[in-house]
Order: sequence, then structure tokens, then C-alpha cells
Amino acid sequence: MTNDDPNTERPAGGETPAPTFIGVVYDLVTRHWPLVAFLSSALMLAIAHGFETFGHLAPCHLCLKAREVYWVAGTVGLLGAVLQRTPLWPRLRQPANLLLGVIFLYGTGLAIFHAGVEWKWWPGPTTCTGSGAASAANLSAMLDGSLKIEAPMCDKAAWVFLGLSMAGWNALVSLKLTVWSVLAGLRKTETLS
Repeated sequence: MTNDDPNTERPAGGETPAPTFIGVVYDLVTRHWPLVAFLSSALMLAIAHGFETFGHLAPCHLCLKAREVYWVAGTVGLLGAVLQRTPLWPRLRQPANLLLGVIFLYGTGLAIFHAGVEWKWWPGPTTCTGSGAASAANLSAMLDGSLKIEAPMCDKAAWVFLGLSMAGWNALVSLKLTVWSVLAGLRKTETLS
């Protein structure tokens, strides 16, 4: 075996091998997960609002529900980041990180449901799906200014990139955040090398 082989035993002098890049990233992210979860949630909300403001893509009912998940996760993440500075954190670390995992897992399920509605795999909520056809009464109300403008339909993807809609991308991001939350919750308290 050579010294470059990761399976080599520790040197006789008791020196620990230099940490790998992946090990350093894993340690940093899992040790500071509540703050990273808060920043990730804030970034996802900023992206959603950016699409709405600059891309002029109005959110549907399920899009707004997905934002609520990030608001809740961001709040829990911020509270966790504050609690990390207190003596309570050793007892609250695992429950807080696993709670974030549950929140992000719910967000993953919601995003998968939304993507399935867009792909017409299953029906969506009646509050945001339908034919969108205008009736004579709707046309009359539009002409006299009394028509209430409704939010976009949940079963039509407003934006697609690399074959995935925003709901599809949200499912992937939420799944990643779920996995990181579980890793942070199951992490040993000592610093990894």
C-alpha cells in the first residue's frame, strides 16, 4: 500500500490523516445545519419571489403552499441557530435537526404532488385546477369591471428548465434539504476530522 491510498492505517506517530474536502464540507454543514437550513429557505423564497417579480410568473395555490414550507423551515432554522449559542443546544440539537427533516420531507411530498398535478398524473385541488374556460357571465363581468381575477392554474407549469418545472426542481431541492437534516440529526456531537 502507498501513502496515497485512503485505506492505509494511521502513521505510527499517532498523527491523524488530513481531512478530505468532502469530510470538511460534511462537518461544516452538519455542525451548522440550522443556520444553513435558514439560509437555504431564505434563498428558495428569494428565488420564488424573483420569478414572481422579475419573471412576472404569478404563483398558483400549490406554489404558495410550497412557500409556506420554507417560511416554517426558515423560522425553525433561525431558532435553532440562536439556540446553538445556548447551553440547551446539546439536548435540542437532534430534535431540532430532525424536525427540520420532517418539514423538508413534507415540502418534498408537496412538490412531488404539485409536479404530478402538472404532469396530469393525478388531479389537483379544485381551488386551482380546471378548464379555465370563460362563460358568458364571466365575459359580461369582465366588461363591466366586476370580474375577480383568479390565480394561475396549478396543473400548468409556468416555467420548465431541463424538463423539470419549478415544482420538480423544488422536489429535488427539498429532498436534498431533507437528507442534510437527517444527516445533521444523526451526526455525532464531536467534530469530524
